[in-house]
Amino acid sequence: MKLNRILVLSLLAANVHLATQAQMATPEPIPAAAKAPENWFNLDRSESQITGVSTEKAYELLKNKPSKTVTVAVIDGGIDVKHEDLQGKIWVNEKEIPGNGVDDDKNGYVDDINGWNFIGGKDGKNVNNDSYELTRQYAALRNRFEGKKVRRRDKADYEKYLKVKETFEEKIQELKGQAASYKNITEAYRKAHPFLKTYLGKDTLTAESVAAITSTDEKVQWAKKVMEFAFENKIDEKELKEAEEYFDRSLNYGYNPDFDPRNIVGDNYSNLKEKGYGNNDVKGPDAKHGTHVAGIIAANRANSLGMKGVADNVKIMAIRAVPNGDERDKDIANAIRYAVDNGAQIINMSFGKDYSPQKQAVDEAVQYAASKGVLLVHAAGNDSKDIDAENNFPSKKLLNGKTEITNWLEIGASSWGAKDKFVGNFSNYGKKTVDVFAPGVDVYSTTPESKYESLSGTSMAAPVTSGVAALVLSYYPQLTAAQLKDILTKSSVKFNGVEVNKPGEKGETVAFDNLSITGGVVNAYEAVKAAEDISKQN
Repeated sequence: MKLNRILVLSLLAANVHLATQAQMATPEPIPAAAKAPENWFNLDRSESQITGVSTEKAYELLKNKPSKTVTVAVIDGGIDVKHEDLQGKIWVNEKEIPGNGVDDDKNGYVDDINGWNFIGGKDGKNVNNDSYELTRQYAALRNRFEGKKVRRRDKADYEKYLKVKETFEEKIQELKGQAASYKNITEAYRKAHPFLKTYLGKDTLTAESVAAITSTDEKVQWAKKVMEFAFENKIDEKELKEAEEYFDRSLNYGYNPDFDPRNIVGDNYSNLKEKGYGNNDVKGPDAKHGTHVAGIIAANRANSLGMKGVADNVKIMAIRAVPNGDERDKDIANAIRYAVDNGAQIINMSFGKDYSPQKQAVDEAVQYAASKGVLLVHAAGNDSKDIDAENNFPSKKLLNGKTEITNWLEIGASSWGAKDKFVGNFSNYGKKTVDVFAPGVDVYSTTPESKYESLSGTSMAAPVTSGVAALVLSYYPQLTAAQLKDILTKSSVKFNGVEVNKPGEKGETVAFDNLSITGGVVNAYEAVKAAEDISKQN
């Protein structure tokens, strides 16, 4: 998923002249928002006025009720399976003998103890950065058509190339403009911040200490305005470094048509039926995103560490298939099949892209999962767009454009604020496509090396939903995937007619029920009550 906060701020900076000399235009003030409670996604609206998923309230209903372990596959960028808050929560392949270099269970994957890594090589090396699918499409079509005579039979593909080329070039120019705007922010901050610390004689600057500055000196006033802008927009050195890394990664890898790390994997990329490639390193070089997702679902609820995941009796199957860049269809198709074949009952997919050249292979894997009764939970994406009208892959709608997979939940991101901050401003939406919303803004969860951090995205909303699904299924194991989906959608807390902020549109509002099929936010307490009703009927 893209770093949308960085992009939003870069666009903001494009409209705010951050002079690095004596003057700076004063930015429009942005009200400081109250900080989200670290555990807000588990809270209950009636008890806290915050629209979490009522996790603790659900467990009150389940006291003394037995449960069965549910396996949730997390297809992501890697998981730190040694994290302190995930101990005892990681799936173990009991049929495999660790470290003997033999495929003991004959499933095609050697030493897959906790899952599998589809973007690693047999020599232990791993793909970290990869290009975007748009770039790969552009590179392939450029090689076919650039500077060459177009045959009549290739006319349709050539027209596609021209469209892809135009989009690619627009993206490059847009990104360069954003990078330049953010560079202005960075340069101004890194001059103003140390200057004001020296001026005030303080080791740390606060919004209050900066606001109290009364000097009329031109340079002091400039530095004050820079830091006021930084505090108002929550910009700090960490944010600046993340932005630099994002733009560097995007320009040098994501949108670089000459970059292709696939040789690291060493597979026959054109063979979509191939399996067994990769390695068993489920952490990989950058496991922040996947570890965060895993913690939301499964972080130990019984210890006194960090945070509490949603589900209490769950195992996480770690499947690495998503690089920094766009995932590849072949890997996703194989990851889904691996999850199903190894007993996953729920698959969390917090990733997505605009193009899917091998969608048929992914569709077949999705259909396979559905045929085995597996629930697929997918993040709707972070581009503030209507995915009824625009592409977002993988999708529950098959390539034929008519059939939809029923064992699929598409999840938008809700926030912890009031009406004007009720929806994640980055969240995709769709009255016909997004099933339901779930908490996805400032969600506090696990990160590698036994650390914790708040992150935002539909990437966080999907595992909240997967966690609720796992919670319900563990206590009501007789439920089918179709029933589980039905319970989560119908029991979601509805906000019909409530005007909320429209994602991506500053100051514009929309009825919340126009953003998804249900007009609801996932709720564990209501889901448990619905599951209990079904249980009594059977």
